[in-house]
Amino acid sequence: MNKKQLFGSVFNNFLNQNTEVEAIIVSDVDGFVIAGEKREDIDLEIVSFLTAVINPLIERVREEFSFKQFGTASIDTEEHRLLFILINEETTLSMVVQSMGSLDSIAPYAYFLAEKTAQILDASETGVIQISIPDFKFGGEVCADMGRIKNQLYQSKIEQGGIYRFKFIVIGDHEVGKTSIIRRFVEDRFVEKYRATIGLNILSHDFDAFANRITIMLWDIGAQKFFMRYRKTYYNGAQAAFIVFDLTNRKSFENVTHWHNELKEFMEYKDLPIIIVGNKTDLAEQKVISYEEGLQLAKDLSKLTGMSENTAMSDYSDLSSIENGSQTKISYIETSAKTGNRIQDAFNLVSYHFIMRCEEKEESLLKDKIYDEIDSILDISNELTLTFLSENELWNPTLQILTKIEKLGNPTTVKDKKKEKSFEYDNGLILKSYIYESYKTSDSDGVLCVFDARDKKPIDPAWIEIISNIINDLKKNKVISVGIRVSNDENWSELIEHFNLDEEAERRLISLLFFRIKDDNIINVFEQLSVTLNTIKNLSFSY
Repeated sequence: MNKKQLFGSVFNNFLNQNTEVEAIIVSDVDGFVIAGEKREDIDLEIVSFLTAVINPLIERVREEFSFKQFGTASIDTEEHRLLFILINEETTLSMVVQSMGSLDSIAPYAYFLAEKTAQILDASETGVIQISIPDFKFGGEVCADMGRIKNQLYQSKIEQGGIYRFKFIVIGDHEVGKTSIIRRFVEDRFVEKYRATIGLNILSHDFDAFANRITIMLWDIGAQKFFMRYRKTYYNGAQAAFIVFDLTNRKSFENVTHWHNELKEFMEYKDLPIIIVGNKTDLAEQKVISYEEGLQLAKDLSKLTGMSENTAMSDYSDLSSIENGSQTKISYIETSAKTGNRIQDAFNLVSYHFIMRCEEKEESLLKDKIYDEIDSILDISNELTLTFLSENELWNPTLQILTKIEKLGNPTTVKDKKKEKSFEYDNGLILKSYIYESYKTSDSDGVLCVFDARDKKPIDPAWIEIISNIINDLKKNKVISVGIRVSNDENWSELIEHFNLDEEAERRLISLLFFRIKDDNIINVFEQLSVTLNTIKNLSFSY
């Protein structure tokens, strides 16, 4: 491992991220420069001045305040601000900052850099070193605002396979095994020698869980008390958390409540999934915390909600006691970073919670969007009639979405027959549902059809006839929306060519829309409904 190259890469990444920092130096107790980097326009004399002035100061701090490792201090000169962090008893990370630079904004990055420096110096045992510098403002490239969850790929069933990316923080007392758990998960190795995390270490890791591809940014956050002021910065944007304690150390177990309270205080989102992890099951004879105690703590801190007793995670954690409480989902699991026992299970568990939360949040946002679109149409006209056609009455996803939007309230009039269903609401919305054998569309503002084309080649000619009949039945300036359910490998362009109805729709002044619905992907159904409503609204404005 080329340490000089690693230092050069990580320091340059840091300087690119923090424009107020002019130079970075790693030096030993004698003032010898181990590694360093500066901006091109910075005079080398600054480096000489730094090493000459800062090391006697560091020695004084060590002796007067008995600092053996960690700790930070700063001094101001006429032209610069100097910030240093003690990496260990012999090594210091120092920075030259512009005179007007903000140390409060730089310090969280500086601690991250100090941890990376310690890893490089100890590279023979550290293993994987990732040298990218995240933007803490945006939570390490993970969207902090769940209101922007649309960046996630949402699917109606997690077993169908999706791609999820999230920021995951790992907190807890000293020496409980936080770093070892991460190392076992990412590198599948365990190092006996303990070195406390200086402030922050971040690793990115990809893995598969429940047929989904998961990418997590693992934030291993130091437990030092003096470091607490920066933890809020690191917590920002977290979407899941481990709180780790040592099964052989009751004090670390009791402090889980402290860490949970800190999360509640610092986090903007109070409902992030939390897994309490009892580590070191390999030390069975020294264990002082029972499984029942750990489980009870998880239940006491926050009751599980929104999950059934028998879930895909039943094999990983006891979810049998489910009561209504806060939105936070807290589970308990016991692991061993040394042997690797249940480490993968722990990450599967938190990923499961996160995926379910993404789905719940995304579906809620999409339903709100659909409701707002319906409301905006009804502001223009007093009535909106949507008609839904499907092959059988048991599978009509678009209608099911609408009837489950709570903001619409309950329909005042309901007709529920095998071949025809209708729902009338106080606000003027009318929903009608038919099967292909029997339908009426002449009074509709929009007609939404769903055809299942999976493994059907060529497509059924009756579908083309049905759409043609609807085109000729509707009044002008209305909308037909055709959702076609296809396999992921289906040639969409070739399939659509069979529906040669554009000229007929244009002649009748009908908007004809086609949507590809991948197998069991409800996001496509939402998109179909949303675009259809927008088209109806635009036509209402135009005519």
